[in-house]
Amino acid sequence: MTSAALVSFLKAVLFVGSVLMGLKLYRTGLYRRYPIFFAFFVFRILNSIWPLFLEVSSPLYQKLWVLTEPVEFGFYVLIVVELYKLILEKYKGLYSLGRWALYGSLAISVAISGISLLPRINPSMPQRSKVMYYVLATERGVETGLALFIVLMLCFLSLFPVKLSRNVRMQALVFSIFFLSNTFVVLIHSLFGHRMEDEVNTILMGVSAGSIVAWLTLLSVAGEEVAHTAALYGQEHESRLLTHLDSLNAALLRASNR
Repeated sequence: MTSAALVSFLKAVLFVGSVLMGLKLYRTGLYRRYPIFFAFFVFRILNSIWPLFLEVSSPLYQKLWVLTEPVEFGFYVLIVVELYKLILEKYKGLYSLGRWALYGSLAISVAISGISLLPRINPSMPQRSKVMYYVLATERGVETGLALFIVLMLCFLSLFPVKLSRNVRMQALVFSIFFLSNTFVVLIHSLFGHRMEDEVNTILMGVSAGSIVAWLTLLSVAGEEVAHTAALYGQEHESRLLTHLDSLNAALLRASNR
């Protein structure tokens, strides 16, 4: 398969997969459980249409790209907040603390990403190129911050026997892979510039297409049920851990209400 044919195939997978995913969420009623996730696919469908009518090198294409990319980043943040809220829906104190930790990690990641790109931006550079660098810095910072936040959140929860539905666990895993992969690919683009632009865009589309296939295959109504598994280290030990988690949550809740 040629490079052009591969890109066309991935674009078709992204568009058809987004349509099917939106329909699946609506028909199964899961859009009520994941409203931001559902809205993201509606946006992605619309955002896949306008590039069909414009040349990639045209000024209008680049302007629309600069406008729509931040919207996509915003959806990523809101989706992770939605997922995080579902994971800690019974622990409001931990949720409040983690939300501020998320925003803080995003601010730090975006700042570091922006600073790392400053040496590549010079006064003689065209304004359009500067804007694209700023967008890429924001993209890398947001996706790095989100990936690290999800991984740290899962590591923290692994210390406690918190029961999660298969859908929530699958969402956390897919988004971790998605953000980490995108961060790595965008980093390559930042290091090698336009020399690998086509390859980078193809890999990004491949990661997105793979994520949609995973969601289509694994997300289901039955996956909302929380499986009751046997205690790994004994019922008494797990009860003690959950008691510690409840105490921590209560303390954070009292502190946030002061």
